[in-house]
Amino acid sequence: MDFSILIPIVLFICVVAAIKIIAETGLRRRLSETHASEDLIKAMLLADAQIRRMSALKWGLVLTLIGAAFGLIDGLNLTPNDPASWGILFASAGFGMIGFHLIESRKA
Repeated sequence: MDFSILIPIVLFICVVAAIKIIAETGLRRRLSETHASEDLIKAMLLADAQIRRMSALKWGLVLTLIGAAFGLIDGLNLTPNDPASWGILFASAGFGMIGFHLIESRKA
């Protein structure tokens, strides 16, 4: 396998992560400089933590179902070029997203 394709992918992920960290740090610095109320800061931090937990739930559910789809593809002896393989993968990702939204709507 040619691993040279991974270099731009990893670079993109690193750039996105750096931009996200810089943006969050800037927001927190501005909040501290403007002397925002403690209630506002606590509410924002709690909302941010909730968003991170829900994001972890969503991607955990999607990736688990995609892993199960790979197991199903292997069990059915399908090749990567079979359209059914792609359909199973896309369907499992879609079911993961739908499942997440069902769980999220139940919590709200």
